[in-house]
Amino acid sequence: MPLSKPARRVLAHQRTVNCNGYQREDGLWDIEGHMQDVKSKPIDNPERGGYVAAGEPFHNLGLRITIDQTLLIHTVDAYIDASPFRMCPGVVGVFKKLEGTRIGPGWQRQSKELLGGVQGCTHLSELLMPIATTAVQTLWPTSKEGVMKLGAQVMLNTCRTWAQDSEVIKTYLPELYNEELPT
Repeated sequence: MPLSKPARRVLAHQRTVNCNGYQREDGLWDIEGHMQDVKSKPIDNPERGGYVAAGEPFHNLGLRITIDQTLLIHTVDAYIDASPFRMCPGVVGVFKKLEGTRIGPGWQRQSKELLGGVQGCTHLSELLMPIATTAVQTLWPTSKEGVMKLGAQVMLNTCRTWAQDSEVIKTYLPELYNEELPT
């Protein structure tokens, strides 16, 4: 069901997030995320020649993680091609701290510890969650563990359907089912 009809309005800002998963010839997987922010009016910006033109990317940035079948991150590449400040691209190297981590329970918290606050980039860090879910979606049809077990590594207790006390978990992953999930 679509959203209800909105009030009359004019587009001021558009954020596009796109994630893709690729199977590599060497058995690893590349998961790429890209984010772009575009304004519909020029924005004053002394660090970008005085202003950022309407339709020109205000932010244009992305990440590629290379993972194996167990969701272990082997390599990370990050880029910032457009940003409001000249110093922003200097932070991309810090995302290599994710190498050797594994997407799964606690990974979001671990990522925040490694990259949070003044250590990283808000927008690149925002891309990590859709990249993680894209990784799971990419591997699901090929997982030797099974679709549900792989999904549970990332999704367990993240929403109503994946709650340990849900009918879905009871039916498909009874070993993880807990009727009395703490609130």
